[in-house]
Amino acid sequence: MREHADHHDAELLLRLYELRREEKLRRAREWFSQQFRAESLEDLFNRYPFGSPENTYLRMTLGYWEMAASIVNRGLIVDDLFFENNSELWMVWTKIAHLMSRWRDWFKNPHLYENLQTLAGKYEKWMEGRSPGALAVLSERWKEPAAGRQ
Repeated sequence: MREHADHHDAELLLRLYELRREEKLRRAREWFSQQFRAESLEDLFNRYPFGSPENTYLRMTLGYWEMAASIVNRGLIVDDLFFENNSELWMVWTKIAHLMSRWRDWFKNPHLYENLQTLAGKYEKWMEGRSPGALAVLSERWKEPAAGRQ
């Protein structure tokens, strides 16, 4: 794996950022961070049934971060550069991680969101080495109601 980013990394990172700014994806990501909750796979399917706007937002958000993670995991963007500019992927993973075993069984796909899982794990190690305890604080802040965040 390369240690130093180059202009290709920067260009690809900026392209991913441009995609994040697309209006519908922006709404989907906001919905996911503020409103998505699922205690179980059954709960997820009941709250956000196929064909619902929320299911579309869910798939858009997870699809975007899985795609971004696959790019980084293949070394097309140096981890440090990506991690310095993206913590949202970790939040996304932490909100779905407890569902993943059943979700993978349900789809009969043991690799479902595997790129996101792998990169979130790398991000955790990177953050703990760089700023020990910061993820615990961030996790607690994300649990607070939106109105209480500052």
